[in-house]
Amino acid sequence: MDEGISKKFAIQLLEDDAERIKMLIRNQKNSLCISQCKAFEEVVDTQMYGFSRQVTYATRLGILTNEEGHRLLSDLERELNQLYTDVYEETQEKNEIGKEG
Repeated sequence: MDEGISKKFAIQLLEDDAERIKMLIRNQKNSLCISQCKAFEEVVDTQMYGFSRQVTYATRLGILTNEEGHRLLSDLERELNQLYTDVYEETQEKNEIGKEG
């Protein structure tokens, strides 16, 4: 197998895993669980830890550069933070609307 193909494949697998973690949170957006459930936070933390270990492993094998690994992790963290922010703002808006009624 060509080195470029295996690197591309490895990056695609990691990006797929990152997308799976994002979907896990997106699927909970309509519930209060994200903002109120410790168990859900622990699931996300566990998924993030596992993902970071995969990135570290790929970096140690030389499949990813340190910069590529950091980019994958920081992109995922940034997107997750945005999802959490969106959920928080939606919850705040619902609470404000509820107080008006």
